[in-house]
Amino acid sequence: MIKSEEIKSENVPVSISCVQKVSGILGAHGCVGAGAKPYLCSECGKRFMERRHLERHGRIHTGEKPYRCSHCDKSFTREDTLQQHLRLHTGEKPYRCTECGTSFTQQSTFQLHRRVHTGVKPYECVQCGARFRRQDTLQQHQRIHTGEKPYHCSECGKSFRQQSHLQLHQRVHTGEKPFQCVYCGKSFSDNRNLKTHLYVHTGEKPHHCSHCGLSFTYSSVFKTHKCIAADHLSEQEI
Repeated sequence: MIKSEEIKSENVPVSISCVQKVSGILGAHGCVGAGAKPYLCSECGKRFMERRHLERHGRIHTGEKPYRCSHCDKSFTREDTLQQHLRLHTGEKPYRCTECGTSFTQQSTFQLHRRVHTGVKPYECVQCGARFRRQDTLQQHQRIHTGEKPYHCSECGKSFRQQSHLQLHQRVHTGEKPFQCVYCGKSFSDNRNLKTHLYVHTGEKPHHCSHCGLSFTYSSVFKTHKCIAADHLSEQEI
């Protein structure tokens, strides 16, 4: 039988590290109040429930990246981020969509993809009510209302709402045409222009008129046809 003994308090100096250690042990066993965060970052004041979380956070300030990729020498602050990165080299895609069979390297990307099938669009524009699957897509959309164009061309000063639009525009100055036709070797600055050009070789006509059944290669020609068809239908009604 264990005999309990009364422990008398004494004025013994206790170091901060001892307090942190005890707080960590108590926190791990649920002895610290719910939601207590005894570990304080001296750089930014952010608090954490566990010491390992504080240590991991501290790398943001120190710049330390102890987890290095053996394939390309890229380094990371977190081990789980390294594991995700390694899949780029191994080709591993452990997250598979049961709806369409598409696989993904990251769980976050997989979860975003699932919204294509579920139709969930959790991000709503407060200006017009339009909804989006991704938060960054909502942020891009909101610039239509605010008029904000944060991406500026250093060559001509033209501004754009999206970074991808700026990158596409910059090819006007650089002359870069990274998209090449596999049939004739012609190159294009925009992937969309390449896709349209490929119709010349494949003979595909993806634009179909529901009134007369004609098909068209180019959307611009199809739009012109629809306008003529609409005018013709109006004349017949008269």
